[in-house]
Amino acid sequence: MTRNLNLHEEKTNYGIICGIASYLLWGILPIFWKFLQGTPADEILAHRILWSFAFVLIIIFARRDWGNFLALLSDRKSMAYLTACSMMITFNWFLFIWCVNNNHIIEASLGFYINPLMSVILGTAVLKEKLNSYQKAAIFIAATGVLAMLVVYGSFPWIPLALATSFGVYGLFKKKINVEPTVGLAAETLVTAPFAAGYIIWLGSNGTGAFGGSAAITILLLFAGVVTAIPLMLFAEGARYIKLSTLGFLQYLSPTISLIIGILLYNEQLTQVNMIGFGFIWLALAVYSYSVLRPQRASV
Repeated sequence: MTRNLNLHEEKTNYGIICGIASYLLWGILPIFWKFLQGTPADEILAHRILWSFAFVLIIIFARRDWGNFLALLSDRKSMAYLTACSMMITFNWFLFIWCVNNNHIIEASLGFYINPLMSVILGTAVLKEKLNSYQKAAIFIAATGVLAMLVVYGSFPWIPLALATSFGVYGLFKKKINVEPTVGLAAETLVTAPFAAGYIIWLGSNGTGAFGGSAAITILLLFAGVVTAIPLMLFAEGARYIKLSTLGFLQYLSPTISLIIGILLYNEQLTQVNMIGFGFIWLALAVYSYSVLRPQRASV
Protein backbone atom coordinates (compact mmCIF):
# COMPACT_ATOMS: atom_id res chain seq x y z
CA MET A 1 0.00 0.00 0.00
CA THR A 2 2.79 2.42 0.97
CA ARG A 3 4.68 1.51 -2.20
CA ASN A 4 1.63 2.30 -4.33
CA LEU A 5 1.17 5.65 -2.57
CA ASN A 6 4.83 6.51 -3.13
CA LEU A 7 4.55 5.55 -6.80
CA HIS A 8 1.44 7.71 -7.15
CA GLU A 9 3.21 10.63 -5.50
CA GLU A 10 6.23 10.22 -7.79
CA LYS A 11 4.00 10.24 -10.88
CA THR A 12 2.12 13.26 -9.57
CA ASN A 13 5.35 15.18 -8.91
CA TYR A 14 6.62 14.22 -12.35
CA GLY A 15 3.38 15.46 -13.91
CA ILE A 16 3.63 18.76 -12.05
CA ILE A 17 7.25 19.25 -13.20
CA CYS A 18 6.25 18.60 -16.82
CA GLY A 19 3.31 21.00 -16.51
CA ILE A 20 5.47 23.77 -15.02
CA ALA A 21 8.13 23.30 -17.70
CA SER A 22 5.57 23.52 -20.51
CA TYR A 23 4.07 26.73 -19.14
CA LEU A 24 7.47 28.35 -18.61
CA LEU A 25 8.35 27.69 -22.24
CA TRP A 26 4.97 28.97 -23.43
CA GLY A 27 5.46 32.09 -21.34
CA ILE A 28 8.59 33.15 -23.23
CA LEU A 29 7.29 32.04 -26.64
CA PRO A 30 6.06 35.57 -27.63
CA ILE A 31 9.72 36.60 -27.96
CA PHE A 32 10.17 33.98 -30.68
CA TRP A 33 7.04 35.02 -32.61
CA LYS A 34 8.06 38.68 -32.43
CA PHE A 35 11.11 37.86 -34.55
CA LEU A 36 8.63 36.84 -37.27
CA GLN A 37 6.44 39.92 -36.88
CA GLY A 38 6.65 40.84 -40.57
CA THR A 39 5.35 37.42 -41.65
CA PRO A 40 1.54 36.89 -41.87
CA ALA A 41 0.07 34.83 -39.03
CA ASP A 42 -1.48 32.28 -41.37
CA GLU A 43 1.88 31.58 -42.99
CA ILE A 44 3.60 31.24 -39.62
CA LEU A 45 0.83 28.85 -38.56
CA ALA A 46 1.35 26.67 -41.63
CA HIS A 47 5.07 26.37 -40.92
CA ARG A 48 4.39 25.78 -37.24
CA ILE A 49 2.18 22.81 -38.09
CA LEU A 50 4.37 21.32 -40.81
CA TRP A 51 7.69 21.51 -38.98
CA SER A 52 6.14 20.32 -35.72
CA PHE A 53 5.02 17.22 -37.59
CA ALA A 54 8.48 16.77 -39.11
CA PHE A 55 10.19 17.22 -35.73
CA VAL A 56 8.10 14.61 -33.92
CA LEU A 57 8.48 12.20 -36.83
CA ILE A 58 12.25 12.44 -36.40
CA ILE A 59 11.85 11.63 -32.69
CA ILE A 60 9.60 8.65 -33.50
CA PHE A 61 12.14 7.41 -36.06
CA ALA A 62 15.00 7.76 -33.57
CA ARG A 63 13.03 5.84 -30.94
CA ARG A 64 11.90 3.23 -33.46
CA ASP A 65 8.36 3.86 -32.31
CA TRP A 66 6.63 3.40 -35.66
CA GLY A 67 4.59 0.49 -34.33
CA ASN A 68 2.85 2.58 -31.69
CA PHE A 69 2.31 5.42 -34.15
CA LEU A 70 0.70 3.18 -36.77
CA ALA A 71 -1.40 1.46 -34.10
CA LEU A 72 -2.66 4.85 -32.93
CA LEU A 73 -3.62 5.83 -36.47
CA SER A 74 -5.77 2.70 -36.71
CA ASP A 75 -7.54 3.44 -33.39
CA ARG A 76 -10.69 5.27 -34.49
CA LYS A 77 -11.72 6.49 -31.05
CA SER A 78 -8.31 7.93 -30.21
CA MET A 79 -7.98 9.52 -33.65
CA ALA A 80 -11.40 11.13 -33.27
CA TYR A 81 -10.22 12.81 -30.06
CA LEU A 82 -6.87 13.73 -31.61
CA THR A 83 -8.60 15.24 -34.62
CA ALA A 84 -10.64 17.40 -32.27
CA CYS A 85 -7.41 18.29 -30.44
CA SER A 86 -5.85 19.28 -33.74
CA MET A 87 -8.73 21.62 -34.58
CA MET A 88 -8.65 23.28 -31.16
CA ILE A 89 -4.88 23.76 -31.01
CA THR A 90 -4.65 25.00 -34.61
CA PHE A 91 -7.18 27.74 -33.90
CA ASN A 92 -5.42 28.56 -30.62
CA TRP A 93 -2.02 28.79 -32.33
CA PHE A 94 -3.26 31.10 -35.04
CA LEU A 95 -5.01 33.48 -32.67
CA PHE A 96 -2.03 33.64 -30.30
CA ILE A 97 0.44 34.37 -33.12
CA TRP A 98 -1.87 37.09 -34.41
CA CYS A 99 -2.13 38.62 -30.93
CA VAL A 100 1.64 38.69 -30.41
CA ASN A 101 2.43 40.18 -33.80
CA ASN A 102 -0.33 42.78 -33.55
CA ASN A 103 0.67 44.03 -30.09
CA HIS A 104 -2.02 42.24 -28.09
CA ILE A 105 0.26 40.21 -25.79
CA ILE A 106 -1.43 41.51 -22.63
CA GLU A 107 -4.87 40.73 -24.04
CA ALA A 108 -3.66 37.23 -24.91
CA SER A 109 -2.29 36.84 -21.38
CA LEU A 110 -5.77 37.66 -20.07
CA GLY A 111 -7.11 34.73 -22.09
CA PHE A 112 -4.63 32.36 -20.52
CA TYR A 113 -5.47 33.72 -17.08
CA ILE A 114 -9.09 32.76 -17.76
CA ASN A 115 -8.18 29.32 -19.11
CA PRO A 116 -7.48 27.67 -15.72
CA LEU A 117 -11.07 28.43 -14.75
CA MET A 118 -12.18 26.78 -17.96
CA SER A 119 -10.03 23.74 -17.15
CA VAL A 120 -11.50 23.51 -13.65
CA ILE A 121 -15.05 23.81 -14.98
CA LEU A 122 -14.44 21.12 -17.60
CA GLY A 123 -12.58 18.91 -15.13
CA THR A 124 -15.38 18.97 -12.58
CA ALA A 125 -18.33 18.95 -15.01
CA VAL A 126 -17.08 16.43 -17.57
CA LEU A 127 -14.42 14.35 -15.81
CA LYS A 128 -16.15 14.49 -12.40
CA GLU A 129 -12.96 15.57 -10.64
CA LYS A 130 -13.44 16.34 -6.96
CA LEU A 131 -12.38 19.59 -5.32
CA ASN A 132 -11.78 20.24 -1.64
CA SER A 133 -12.88 23.38 0.20
CA TYR A 134 -9.60 25.23 -0.48
CA GLN A 135 -9.84 24.52 -4.19
CA LYS A 136 -13.48 25.61 -4.32
CA ALA A 137 -12.53 28.84 -2.55
CA ALA A 138 -9.73 29.39 -5.07
CA ILE A 139 -12.14 28.97 -7.96
CA PHE A 140 -14.57 31.45 -6.42
CA ILE A 141 -11.82 34.03 -5.88
CA ALA A 142 -10.43 33.61 -9.41
CA ALA A 143 -13.93 33.75 -10.92
CA THR A 144 -14.54 37.01 -9.06
CA GLY A 145 -11.35 38.47 -10.51
CA VAL A 146 -12.17 37.31 -14.03
CA LEU A 147 -15.72 38.69 -13.74
CA ALA A 148 -14.32 42.02 -12.60
CA MET A 149 -11.99 42.09 -15.59
CA LEU A 150 -14.80 41.28 -18.00
CA VAL A 151 -17.08 43.95 -16.54
CA VAL A 152 -14.43 46.66 -16.69
CA TYR A 153 -13.33 45.52 -20.16
CA GLY A 154 -16.36 47.36 -21.57
CA SER A 155 -16.98 45.10 -24.56
CA PHE A 156 -17.17 41.41 -25.28
CA PRO A 157 -13.60 40.12 -24.80
CA TRP A 158 -13.66 37.62 -27.66
CA ILE A 159 -9.89 37.20 -27.92
CA PRO A 160 -9.31 36.17 -24.27
CA LEU A 161 -12.40 33.96 -24.19
CA ALA A 162 -11.57 32.30 -27.52
CA LEU A 163 -8.03 31.51 -26.36
CA ALA A 164 -9.26 30.19 -23.01
CA THR A 165 -12.01 28.03 -24.48
CA SER A 166 -9.97 26.50 -27.28
CA PHE A 167 -7.08 25.52 -25.01
CA GLY A 168 -9.38 24.36 -22.23
CA VAL A 169 -11.20 21.99 -24.60
CA TYR A 170 -7.84 20.86 -25.98
CA GLY A 171 -6.73 19.88 -22.47
CA LEU A 172 -10.02 18.05 -21.89
CA PHE A 173 -9.62 15.95 -25.03
CA LYS A 174 -6.02 15.14 -24.05
CA LYS A 175 -7.33 13.76 -20.77
CA LYS A 176 -9.78 11.52 -22.65
CA ILE A 177 -7.00 9.47 -24.22
CA ASN A 178 -3.84 7.92 -22.83
CA VAL A 179 -1.17 8.02 -25.51
CA GLU A 180 2.56 8.65 -25.45
CA PRO A 181 3.02 12.43 -25.95
CA THR A 182 5.31 12.28 -29.00
CA VAL A 183 3.14 9.74 -30.80
CA GLY A 184 0.00 11.70 -29.91
CA LEU A 185 1.44 14.98 -31.17
CA ALA A 186 2.52 13.30 -34.41
CA ALA A 187 -1.05 12.12 -34.96
CA GLU A 188 -2.45 15.56 -34.09
CA THR A 189 -0.23 17.41 -36.52
CA LEU A 190 -0.72 14.75 -39.20
CA VAL A 191 -4.36 15.85 -39.41
CA THR A 192 -3.47 19.37 -40.55
CA ALA A 193 0.05 18.92 -41.96
CA PRO A 194 -1.10 18.16 -45.54
CA PHE A 195 -3.10 21.39 -45.61
CA ALA A 196 -0.18 23.33 -44.16
CA ALA A 197 2.23 21.86 -46.71
CA GLY A 198 -0.17 22.64 -49.56
CA TYR A 199 -0.54 26.24 -48.40
CA ILE A 200 3.23 26.72 -48.11
CA ILE A 201 3.75 25.30 -51.60
CA TRP A 202 1.01 27.56 -52.97
CA LEU A 203 2.62 30.63 -51.37
CA GLY A 204 5.97 29.66 -52.83
CA SER A 205 4.57 29.13 -56.32
CA ASN A 206 3.01 32.61 -56.18
CA GLY A 207 6.24 34.17 -54.96
CA THR A 208 4.53 35.52 -51.83
CA GLY A 209 5.94 33.15 -49.23
CA ALA A 210 8.49 34.30 -46.65
CA PHE A 211 10.20 30.90 -46.57
CA GLY A 212 13.48 31.08 -48.50
CA GLY A 213 13.35 34.86 -48.73
CA SER A 214 16.09 35.33 -46.16
CA ALA A 215 18.25 32.95 -44.19
CA ALA A 216 17.14 34.34 -40.82
CA ILE A 217 13.39 34.07 -41.52
CA THR A 218 13.78 30.61 -43.06
CA ILE A 219 15.66 29.30 -40.02
CA LEU A 220 13.10 30.81 -37.64
CA LEU A 221 10.22 29.22 -39.57
CA LEU A 222 11.97 25.85 -39.46
CA PHE A 223 12.49 26.16 -35.70
CA ALA A 224 8.80 26.98 -35.24
CA GLY A 225 8.27 23.23 -35.11
CA VAL A 226 10.77 22.71 -32.30
CA VAL A 227 9.48 25.53 -30.09
CA THR A 228 5.95 24.28 -30.66
CA ALA A 229 6.47 20.56 -30.14
CA ILE A 230 8.58 20.57 -26.96
CA PRO A 231 6.13 22.41 -24.64
CA LEU A 232 3.19 20.51 -26.14
CA MET A 233 4.87 17.17 -25.39
CA LEU A 234 5.61 18.32 -21.85
CA PHE A 235 1.99 19.45 -21.46
CA ALA A 236 0.67 16.12 -22.73
CA GLU A 237 2.99 14.26 -20.33
CA GLY A 238 1.76 16.35 -17.42
CA ALA A 239 -1.87 15.78 -18.40
CA ARG A 240 -1.34 12.03 -18.03
CA TYR A 241 -0.48 12.19 -14.34
CA ILE A 242 -2.25 15.15 -12.71
CA LYS A 243 -5.82 16.40 -12.57
CA LEU A 244 -7.01 18.74 -15.28
CA SER A 245 -7.94 21.32 -12.65
CA THR A 246 -4.39 21.26 -11.20
CA LEU A 247 -2.87 21.47 -14.66
CA GLY A 248 -5.09 24.45 -15.37
CA PHE A 249 -3.98 26.39 -12.31
CA LEU A 250 -0.31 25.80 -13.12
CA GLN A 251 -0.99 27.69 -16.33
CA TYR A 252 -0.92 31.00 -14.46
CA LEU A 253 2.86 30.85 -14.94
CA SER A 254 2.57 31.31 -18.69
CA PRO A 255 0.41 34.47 -18.87
CA THR A 256 2.37 36.04 -16.02
CA ILE A 257 5.62 35.69 -17.95
CA SER A 258 3.95 36.88 -21.16
CA LEU A 259 2.45 39.84 -19.32
CA ILE A 260 5.86 40.89 -18.03
CA ILE A 261 7.37 40.48 -21.50
CA GLY A 262 4.60 42.55 -23.10
CA ILE A 263 5.12 45.40 -20.64
CA LEU A 264 8.90 45.43 -20.26
CA LEU A 265 10.09 44.37 -23.72
CA TYR A 266 7.36 45.58 -26.05
CA ASN A 267 5.97 48.60 -24.16
CA GLU A 268 2.36 47.41 -24.06
CA GLN A 269 0.24 49.27 -21.51
CA LEU A 270 -1.04 47.57 -18.36
CA THR A 271 -4.69 48.62 -18.26
CA GLN A 272 -7.11 49.01 -15.39
CA VAL A 273 -8.71 45.75 -16.52
CA ASN A 274 -5.56 43.81 -15.72
CA MET A 275 -4.87 45.62 -12.48
CA ILE A 276 -8.33 44.85 -11.07
CA GLY A 277 -8.29 41.17 -11.88
CA PHE A 278 -4.70 40.17 -11.21
CA GLY A 279 -4.95 40.66 -7.46
CA PHE A 280 -7.88 38.26 -7.27
CA ILE A 281 -6.18 35.74 -9.54
CA TRP A 282 -2.91 35.68 -7.62
CA LEU A 283 -4.79 35.22 -4.35
CA ALA A 284 -6.68 32.33 -5.93
CA LEU A 285 -3.40 30.79 -7.10
CA ALA A 286 -1.96 31.05 -3.58
CA VAL A 287 -5.00 29.32 -2.07
CA TYR A 288 -5.02 26.58 -4.70
CA SER A 289 -1.26 26.04 -4.39
CA TYR A 290 -1.67 25.63 -0.65
CA SER A 291 -4.25 22.92 -1.23
CA VAL A 292 -1.95 21.10 -3.67
CA LEU A 293 0.99 21.21 -1.23
CA ARG A 294 -1.10 19.45 1.43
CA PRO A 295 -1.07 15.90 -0.04
CA GLN A 296 -2.33 14.33 3.14
CA ARG A 297 -5.56 16.32 2.90
CA ALA A 298 -5.88 17.52 -0.67
CA SER A 299 -5.47 15.14 -3.55
CA VAL A 300 -3.82 16.26 -6.76
